[in-house]
Amino acid sequence: MAAPPPAAGTAYPWHTNIVSTTFWVGEVFDPNAADGSQVYSTYDGKWEVHYGGCDGVFRNGVCSTEARSAANGYFPTAMTPLENPFYLDLPFDDINDPTAFAERDQVVPWASQQPYASHRGDQNFSYMKNRWVEIRKGSAVCYGQIEDAGPGQYHDATYVFGATDARPANTRYNNAGLDVSPALNGCLGYAELDGENDHVDWRFVDAAAVPQGPWLRRVTTSGLTE
Repeated sequence: MAAPPPAAGTAYPWHTNIVSTTFWVGEVFDPNAADGSQVYSTYDGKWEVHYGGCDGVFRNGVCSTEARSAANGYFPTAMTPLENPFYLDLPFDDINDPTAFAERDQVVPWASQQPYASHRGDQNFSYMKNRWVEIRKGSAVCYGQIEDAGPGQYHDATYVFGATDARPANTRYNNAGLDVSPALNGCLGYAELDGENDHVDWRFVDAAAVPQGPWLRRVTTSGLTE
């Protein structure tokens, strides 16, 4: 069980030196795995459709990632996204994972706030989708919204919400603790476009505290979609 949530008005705790991988809308990295496709997300059964298509470029008919540039705000070069290209996942699926759903009112720091408190017991409303996260890598600091769950684990409350800087329970992908989008990959200056050796620090941040930047150019507000 995670530590108690931060008191009102205090900062959320940092999670430091966390391995991060990269994923993108439309990616299919393992067609035989239940969590091997980003055509859909845990919160959106038609993620690729609602996003506007492949968040990258097609190579030999495959949706592939690409390098992103500050020149166009790290947006994709071959399509216009309908949702925020600054997205990520964390290993707590508060909708489809029974353990996470049962724990969320006790472990999610904003569970007692509105509109979340009004949706206690409502499996058609996520406490995680669209929440903001601050990520830093060296001197780079960027922001993104949660739009999926993973990698590898789906109710790792101790890591995701704890205040002790616990290590992720996941042991796949070099023990990765989050996936980030190509926009965040470029914004943070990852060494690899699609690797598992980049390390970051991250923490939750309330929407009101998100500063101006390319991550606010198109903010995702959609709810759950089957």
